Amino acid sequence: MNTTLHLELSDGDLDLFLGETRILHHSARLPLVSVGLGHPRISASHGNSRIRAGLVWKRPLPNLRVLENDDRHVILQLSGPEGTTVRFSLTVDEKNPALVRAQVSGEPGIEHNRLWIRLPARRREPTYGGGQQYSRFNLRGSRLPLWTGEQGVGRGFNLTTLAANLHSGSGGHWHSTYFPQPSYVTETGRIVHLEIDSYSRLSFEAAADVLEVWQPECDMIIGAAGSLKDAVQTLSGYLGRQPRLPEWAHGGMWLGLQGGDEIVQAKIGKAQDAGIPLSAVWVQDWVGRRVTSFGSQLFWDWRYDRDRYPDLPGLTQELGRAGVRFLGYINPFLAIEGELYKEARARGYCIKKPDGSDYLITVTTFPAAKVDLSNPEAWAWLKEIIQRNMLDAGLSGWMADYGEYLPTDAVLAGADPMRFHNRYPAEWARLNYEAVAEAGRIDDVAIFMRAGYTGTSRYAHAIWAGDQMVDWSRHDGLPSVIPAALSSGVVGIGVHHSDIGGFTSLFGKKRTKDLFLRWSEHSAFTPIMRSHESNRPDQNWQWDGDA
Repeated sequence: MNTTLHLELSDGDLDLFLGETRILHHSARLPLVSVGLGHPRISASHGNSRIRAGLVWKRPLPNLRVLENDDRHVILQLSGPEGTTVRFSLTVDEKNPALVRAQVSGEPGIEHNRLWIRLPARRREPTYGGGQQYSRFNLRGSRLPLWTGEQGVGRGFNLTTLAANLHSGSGGHWHSTYFPQPSYVTETGRIVHLEIDSYSRLSFEAAADVLEVWQPECDMIIGAAGSLKDAVQTLSGYLGRQPRLPEWAHGGMWLGLQGGDEIVQAKIGKAQDAGIPLSAVWVQDWVGRRVTSFGSQLFWDWRYDRDRYPDLPGLTQELGRAGVRFLGYINPFLAIEGELYKEARARGYCIKKPDGSDYLITVTTFPAAKVDLSNPEAWAWLKEIIQRNMLDAGLSGWMADYGEYLPTDAVLAGADPMRFHNRYPAEWARLNYEAVAEAGRIDDVAIFMRAGYTGTSRYAHAIWAGDQMVDWSRHDGLPSVIPAALSSGVVGIGVHHSDIGGFTSLFGKKRTKDLFLRWSEHSAFTPIMRSHESNRPDQNWQWDGDA
């Protein structure tokens, strides 16, 4: 396969090919790059962001000069009115010649903080990716914002979304996702990945991809792999593939249980008596329980609850001897009533408000502090908590939840919150990975997450689809987990699963037996079968609802 660069110029128009694939086009009428200036306004409620672009000006750059041109390296200079100039540099990757490393950078002139990069596409070319997308697999014809947040309740124009918005502003859109990623592949094998952290929007027009980036420079990867299959393989190889699930993970069901030592052991016996093969029990409330108007939640002070589980290390050992692993739960928040928050507050380890106070975030119905992962000391502290309070207690894995809620008006120790907002969940994945790897247990422990961004694929053993409604709705029920798995898969997340039966039970929606059975059938064809009792266990059908 020819993987050299070839440039064609005709009457001021430019086409750049990688092998036989056209990867750039420029003309005065449809310039390759535009620049702009904006002052965004972002507000958030319950993990859902309302983003106003605040665009001040936008200018296309129609004038083109070719500064360098050979079969491995091309530099273009694009300019426009009032001296605005950028360079577009492209170099064939030494390790994989199907990829080109590209960089758009400004030259001295009028300052800007927005870029629009227009790439050619075959007319109506099927296009996939964007991270974990629940409503659409083929993105052609869509305008896709990429900003990590809650997936939202209902997700679209329906009564559930309306009720969630009226109640708490927590309704979602078709594009709302925990795990955005500025990567996509096409049916013909084109690959595009933006090496950015900022907010971006990908507009897939009939015959062009317009990439809007909220920063003044942009590194990116453009590839031509020849086929969709080869594009997926090439992109995942570049981004880094997931750690392998441990062997025990494939031995049976991961049964979601809670309620304390006696209840958990009794239900394990019930499952085994019924002939259900178990590889693990997933016990969220190992840290204790918090009951709110939303339902049954957890007490976010990351140490085992001695009232519910008086001897957790002993329990994990006993279950391990019977071939059943014990899995838990953690997230980067801290309950403000807990002991760990007192320690974090004294050491200055939480994200701050501009006035220097800890930034308390309401997740569902209660405020919580969030650990500042841009602070190396806070990072090391939280990693040690995972090692001491989870691994040393015998846990074989956990749900590493959340990561999406970083406010853009927060003050961080070592990062700009606008640029760190998307990166936070990937850093959260890396922290969990490091905690396990340093303990020498990366091949024996399973970390599963819902939130992510570029880089998460290198650190999380598995992704789950998040908090679906306990129903059949296309955008937020059982059907939505299929495009979520497919879109995640094409950008590097091959190990994907969902809560059997869904999670969110609100506004009178309750899980039925039929839904639970059909969701179980779906999950049999995913790498992990894991049940969840939902946020209102007593109102929803469970695995032991009848014989």
